Amino acid sequence: MIKKILIGISIFLVLLVIGVVIFYQISLGKVSNDDTEIFFEIESGMSISNIVSTLKEENLIKNSFVTKVYIKLHDINNLQAGVYVLKRNMNTKEILNKFVTGDCFKEEQLVTFIEGKRLVDYVKVIANNFPYSEDEILNVLSDKEYLQELINKYWFITDEILNDEIYYPLEGYLFPDTYMFNKNASIKEIIEVLINGLGNKLEPYKDKIMAGNMSVHEILTLASIVELEGASSEDRSGVAGVFYNRLKDNWHLGSDVTTYYAFGKNFDVELTIDEYNTCNPYNTRSTCFTGLPVGPICSVSLDSLVSTINPTESDYYYFVADKNKKTYYAKDYNEFNNIINELKSNGLWYTY
Repeated sequence: MIKKILIGISIFLVLLVIGVVIFYQISLGKVSNDDTEIFFEIESGMSISNIVSTLKEENLIKNSFVTKVYIKLHDINNLQAGVYVLKRNMNTKEILNKFVTGDCFKEEQLVTFIEGKRLVDYVKVIANNFPYSEDEILNVLSDKEYLQELINKYWFITDEILNDEIYYPLEGYLFPDTYMFNKNASIKEIIEVLINGLGNKLEPYKDKIMAGNMSVHEILTLASIVELEGASSEDRSGVAGVFYNRLKDNWHLGSDVTTYYAFGKNFDVELTIDEYNTCNPYNTRSTCFTGLPVGPICSVSLDSLVSTINPTESDYYYFVADKNKKTYYAKDYNEFNNIINELKSNGLWYTY
């Protein structure tokens, strides 16, 4: 009887060990078959525990505890700082091996460009990360020969950007994202990385754009307004639909954000009545013209771009957002006015 019990215990322990080994190996395996490149940064002085936790948050490893056990068992303590290119189809051992060997971008750096910003803001970002002055960068961005090279190179850039009334020809064409650059990259190389970013986002919609009535320049122009007028990403297709209705019926777009751009003002500064009424090729609040402004007024997020290509169809001609960024729509001015009065009475009206 005792012999049978001992045999049973032995079998149980063997199965338990096998199970633990299997679990251990599975936990160190790849998260998925996704081969998308993910940039992962280990900052100087970052603890192993913090690195492992961040890997788990980024869904690059399956199990934090097992990873820490593996690191302890293999006496790994020399994870090198740097920016690494990882993929979710890499197993934990492969990832840690890159950290140990320092297989990272030693001569490259990540730079982030935020959506909704103006080209001059991007110029500052480039100047802060590379050995070029803002004037040098602006000179390249306005060089007519270089602009013509870009027109010849990219299907989505046309001579519309050469309009003399446009402040910055490539406004709206530099796609916001986080990019990896060589530290010695030229200004043109930096610019074209961002332009290629836009091209990659436009490519899935190329056929629809080419078959439509609006040029890419016009789409980017409207999308840039939607970017700043849409209170949240969920509302942008509805906002785009309102602007399409106004364009269709030859209305003034009446967008404050275009007036801010026309006069180079930030949104925390009040516009004057004279500015609202001044004729300017960007100022859609003036009565000088109907339709779109002469060009984009900021960088455009993917949300705004897709919303402008695929707007929500409706009968709405007005919209307004409350201080909680909820958007309300109206079919006529009276309805629009009633919504504003209701928001004010309920303490939801947005004020600077």
